[in-house]
Amino acid sequence: MQNHLDFHALQQFVVLARTKNFTHAALELNLSQSALTRSIQKLEHQLGQPLFERKPREVVLTDHGELLLGRAKEILKLVEDTFSELTEAGRKGRIRLGAIPTIAPYFLPGLLSSFAKKHPEIAVIVQEDTTDTLIKRCSHGDIDLAIVALPITAKHVEVEPLFEEELLLVAPLGHPLAKIEPLTIHAITDYPFVMLNEAHCLSENIASFCRRQSVQPVTVERTSQLATIQELVSLDHGVSIVPQMARRIDLSNQRLYRSFTGEIPTRTVALMWNAFRHQTKAILALLDHIRLHLLPPSSPATQKSRNSRQNPAPSRR
Repeated sequence: MQNHLDFHALQQFVVLARTKNFTHAALELNLSQSALTRSIQKLEHQLGQPLFERKPREVVLTDHGELLLGRAKEILKLVEDTFSELTEAGRKGRIRLGAIPTIAPYFLPGLLSSFAKKHPEIAVIVQEDTTDTLIKRCSHGDIDLAIVALPITAKHVEVEPLFEEELLLVAPLGHPLAKIEPLTIHAITDYPFVMLNEAHCLSENIASFCRRQSVQPVTVERTSQLATIQELVSLDHGVSIVPQMARRIDLSNQRLYRSFTGEIPTRTVALMWNAFRHQTKAILALLDHIRLHLLPPSSPATQKSRNSRQNPAPSRR
């Protein structure tokens, strides 16, 4: 017995079982009666069992036929549902978007809200993780795009800088650093410092900047969330350095934020994707929206982005 069944033969079997008549089933299937007969006979031969009991005016399922009918309906329904889901997914689009924790809660809400209004047919699934993990997932094709901070040193990924963001001092209200002029990075050496865990790229970004300035802040606490850093600062556990986007949504009146003078600490936010994977229309739409989200409507870069959307460059395979 062959170990595979013809999908069309199962469809014909189900129709014949319902109509109980070769002539009626053949008409419904747009087949000749002889072609339908051969197909059913081949199916019975494959299974090694008769599926129908032939009578003068109708055919009746045998016990084996009843068993196959239940299975055949399940198989056909599964195929139909899968086809419908794939067709719907292809029409709507689905994007797996990664972002690091020091960007996701501050940058994504406004971006995704405006994107959803413009493209309600596209679903964006957000996956928040550290830079190293996002690089691996992007390289393996587990995510389509990621919003990260530079530097990124990895093969098989394309990186597009989006914008440079200032990093600000955050201190408790009434802290001595509120009145120091000018406020340079060297001023923080006299105060305990609260920092993110080393797994976060922002932590290395800040540490690298301090090393270049020959500054060694005394880190007294580490945490995994910027929001926790802000709360610890409010409780006078120390001072810290945070991205400007975290300051923009901070409604607390228990913290003060200041820019440094001299060389200013910054980070560069960037897009990352796998350069060798196909980019769907949905992904290209989100890429374009992210670029436009950051630019004034009349800027030359906005027009350039619109032109690239109309004439997208072919993706590298």
